[in-house]
Amino acid sequence: MKLIIAIVQDKDSNRLSGALVKENYRATKLASTGGFLRAGNTTFMIGVEDHQVEGVMNVIRNSCKVREQLVTPVTPMSGTTDSYLPLPVEVQVGGATVFVMPVDRFEHF
Repeated sequence: MKLIIAIVQDKDSNRLSGALVKENYRATKLASTGGFLRAGNTTFMIGVEDHQVEGVMNVIRNSCKVREQLVTPVTPMSGTTDSYLPLPVEVQVGGATVFVMPVDRFEHF
């Protein structure tokens, strides 16, 4: 058995949730916040048998897309801000960060 932890951008959350339900995979959704952009994410925890891992990975791959987004960097914490002009920077967001871990024991009560 494996535990799949998938961290996705909130914009992809509903699409992924619907796709998992459609393919009969059960998941737990947790609200989370990314460290770099400080933006909302959703973390999915999905427990599956070993042979189902690739099926879940395909659902995640097809539901979570990378896109470009303009963000304004955070003001520096130290020093003067007189000469600091925050210009928007284009970064890639979206997609999914996925961890697959072995499960030693699973019980459902």
